[in-house]
Amino acid sequence: MKPEKSNAGVPPDIERRVRERGAVLDMPFTRAIYDPLLAKQPRAGVRVVQDLAYGPDTRHRLDIYRPEAASVASVPVVIVFHGGGFVRGDKSERDNAGLLFARSGLMSVVPNYRLGPAHRWPAGAEDVVQAVSWVRQHAAEHGGDPGRIWLLGESAGATHVASATLLRRFHPPGGLPIAGAVLISGVYNPELLLRARRQFGIATPDPRNEAYFGSDFELYPSMSIVDQIDAKPLPLLITYAELDLVPMQVQAGELFARLVTRHGFSPELEVIRGHNHLTQVYSINTGDESLSAPVLQFLRAHDESSQAQSP
Repeated sequence: MKPEKSNAGVPPDIERRVRERGAVLDMPFTRAIYDPLLAKQPRAGVRVVQDLAYGPDTRHRLDIYRPEAASVASVPVVIVFHGGGFVRGDKSERDNAGLLFARSGLMSVVPNYRLGPAHRWPAGAEDVVQAVSWVRQHAAEHGGDPGRIWLLGESAGATHVASATLLRRFHPPGGLPIAGAVLISGVYNPELLLRARRQFGIATPDPRNEAYFGSDFELYPSMSIVDQIDAKPLPLLITYAELDLVPMQVQAGELFARLVTRHGFSPELEVIRGHNHLTQVYSINTGDESLSAPVLQFLRAHDESSQAQSP
């Protein structure tokens, strides 16, 4: 990977607007700020291959971003799973992440996955595992190292990555062949969200969580990641935004605590300053490194460590 750059934070005018708006989920507000910036985001030096099939469903499509330089070979791979409240979202919305990671010397794979309510738990986790299997088989064709695969998910995508990574029931025979994972503002305890709807201000019925986890609430404990963790420790970074939705902040803390006190993990934990749930990911590749810098630092540190330990 390329050397680290200086960590450029949120531009003051944007941070002021984000702080004034507060801890909200406001897509029009976010797009009004970031669409003009993303229209001008740097793309030079990146080769993109689009719409490769990794499974049978029409949503099983992925894009590959890799450094263009012919001398670059066998680079680490990061698979990026978008958010969307389990019911929407598209890989094109994480074009910025694909470009940023490729510009930083990695191969980035950005898949779509099946959405609720047509596809419910555990479809997302199954799609993560299927995407990893495809990348494992095909990374070398595109200059990626199949032995250095990292997962990154944000919001609903973080839920799917956490499920696939931390619950062995979803692992293929022989285990899930990844180096580690990054979890950005995910849902890790749907039972908590169900029982604390009043405190969190969540609507009843819940248009997002029920669309994916269903309305048989007796099953929610079995779908709550924090209560089902049984995977072996691996490198993990958990993040949430300073102005994130309160349920996301609570769940990030709960997941971190469970992993540390009960399961032998030692995850990194980062608060993304000056951002809310949406702006943190839309800021990627705009010059604002509030989120990308800690993610790249984590990937570089653990990738170098694993390489040093290789025979």
